[in-house]
Amino acid sequence: MSKESDFFLRRLHSLLGVIPVGLFVAQHLVINHFATRGEEAFNTASNFMGNLPFVLFLEWFIIYIPLMFHAFYGVYIAFSAKYNVGHYSTFRNWMFTLQRFTGVFLVIFIAWHVYETRIQKALGTEVDFNMMADILSNPLMLVFYMVGILSATFHLANGLWSFCVTWGIAQSPRSQQIVSYITIVVFLVLSVIGVQALLAFV
Repeated sequence: MSKESDFFLRRLHSLLGVIPVGLFVAQHLVINHFATRGEEAFNTASNFMGNLPFVLFLEWFIIYIPLMFHAFYGVYIAFSAKYNVGHYSTFRNWMFTLQRFTGVFLVIFIAWHVYETRIQKALGTEVDFNMMADILSNPLMLVFYMVGILSATFHLANGLWSFCVTWGIAQSPRSQQIVSYITIVVFLVLSVIGVQALLAFV
């Protein structure tokens, strides 16, 4: 692969990780958080999203295609990256490594989540509060989903930092430090939303 192609694909990978994939992750967690208000509130919110106009077009071109590119190219980046944590154990090097590890795990987690929800819906199963409650009644699945949510919120928050640096928004050490603080808050807020939603099904 030429340097020009690699540069373009990495920029596209970074952009799609925030818009639209990152926005979808945040929106998905917020919709799931309606479970904390009870079964009816969650089912109403879920049905509203599932019955939007042009929902298939939105799912494929706003979610699935960008997500698949981000995921598959991300796996390529993860396995071709040069890790130097053992030599330079700085905070940012650890974040770089965790970003790659969570990315690979998320490919597995998201594939399983899509199988348990969207594919099952296509086969005629109702995707509602009871479905998620049944899935999460298994303690192993609860732990799996917990790790998945925390991996997703970390990957998104840390990816926002990388996005700001990659796209020239945060260039100076001071600005990068400020963005670090902001992304830590993003991670904590989204994690609380996601974990609260998860526990509401239990």
